[in-house]
Amino acid sequence: MRKRRPNHRLVKIHRNYAVEDVARLFGIHKNTVRAWVKAGLPICDSRRPILILGRDLATYLKDRRAKNKRPCQAGEIYCVRCHEPKRPAGKMAEYQPITATLGNLTGICPDCEGMMYRRTSKTKLAAIQAELEVAFVERERQVNESPQPTVNSDFAKG
Repeated sequence: MRKRRPNHRLVKIHRNYAVEDVARLFGIHKNTVRAWVKAGLPICDSRRPILILGRDLATYLKDRRAKNKRPCQAGEIYCVRCHEPKRPAGKMAEYQPITATLGNLTGICPDCEGMMYRRTSKTKLAAIQAELEVAFVERERQVNESPQPTVNSDFAKG
């Protein structure tokens, strides 16, 4: 299955592409590439076949991806339902560590009341705590992290 966002790193910048070549490169329909041309993807000239410079294609895809990014500020968590970063309801969030330096920040969206998630490092946690009230939740132990083997295990002595 193809990805939703074409990877600009697949484009060779010193090559010219026809519409069909771009479609084949990203596994998309050629009408999608024609829609990109109508939306502002530069072409070499107005003659047929339509040729697209690799450098222009890579730049267009990078700009398109950057335009859709919405970075979170220190006290914000991204709400997937609302498609924007927001402060969680009550300015409260929970931090659950994953590793010694990384963890998940969880909150509730004040508008849609859905769950909001953000992955953050412990070094950035101090700046977040200045904006939000952060509760620390211990990570649940996994079955394979148990200090004692289960009774049905091959490792049990008996």
